[in-house]
Amino acid sequence: MMSTPRKAFALTGAAALALLVGQPAVADDQSGEDAATEMTKGEKKLADILEGRVAGEPTRCIRTRPNERLRVIDDTAYVYGSGRTIYVQRTRHPDKIDRDDILVSRRFNASQICKLDIVHTVDRSFGMFNGAVFFDDFVPYTKADQAKSSS
Repeated sequence: MMSTPRKAFALTGAAALALLVGQPAVADDQSGEDAATEMTKGEKKLADILEGRVAGEPTRCIRTRPNERLRVIDDTAYVYGSGRTIYVQRTRHPDKIDRDDILVSRRFNASQICKLDIVHTVDRSFGMFNGAVFFDDFVPYTKADQAKSSS
């Protein structure tokens, strides 16, 4: 029995992220029913942010500073920090993430945010409570060239 040769292809940043988050990536030769679903707008934006970075071991808490950058990617994730290492927080219900919401937290420690902290969302327009955020572990992403040098 002859086996058919498999087509090899390099993973782009978006395809690598799709494999990382458990969503199928779309291959060039797929069509019809076999075609995988495309990445959402939020997943594409997150893939762009994570381009050239390597995921590290998830952690329960991260250190925060008063002026720390927070990016909100609708229906996908919160991204904390900038520079060498950034942290991605997908939450238990990423479909509830909305950039029009303000995060209000009650922390156990002023210098860090943790998985078990209580975080509520407030509507930016009306100032009314509209939900709660349930964090998962924070996943650090370090620039690939710096990740290699620290190993």
